[in-house]
Amino acid sequence: MEKKEKDLKKKKSVKAKKNKVKKEGLFSGVWHELDKVKWPTAREMAKYTVATLLFCVLLALFFQGIDLLASFIKGLF
Repeated sequence: MEKKEKDLKKKKSVKAKKNKVKKEGLFSGVWHELDKVKWPTAREMAKYTVATLLFCVLLALFFQGIDLLASFIKGLF
């Protein structure tokens, strides 16, 4: 009976060791995840910036055109 109890305790302790996960601090975990990020190059950032600015200008012109069209139609009536 004692042998079974010892074996059972031993199995529980082995399971407990397997389930333990190394805990790391918040900031060390954040830095670890940031190392995995693929950061864009300066050239890619320049492309993205130009594309964003161009899109904003085109969108502003589109809405300005709609506004002018609406004003023109309102002036007719």
